[in-house]
Amino acid sequence: MQETNDEGLLRNARKKADFKKALYSYVIAMAFLWTIWWFTTGRITGFTGYPWPVWIMIGWGVSMVLQYFRAYKQDKKI
Repeated sequence: MQETNDEGLLRNARKKADFKKALYSYVIAMAFLWTIWWFTTGRITGFTGYPWPVWIMIGWGVSMVLQYFRAYKQDKKI
């Protein structure tokens, strides 16, 4: 019985660690993409240019939300 509980706790800890790594990657990548947008379009047109990084943010953001719920808001059954 103890082994099953330990395996579940280890699995939950891995999910949380994986989410934190993915969140860090998301933040870095979004900063990089918005910087590219700013230097190629935003700086010239101000905030009236087409903000193409928003589509990547939305798509990847939905994935991040789902990963968050799997890691932190799942049933606590172990």
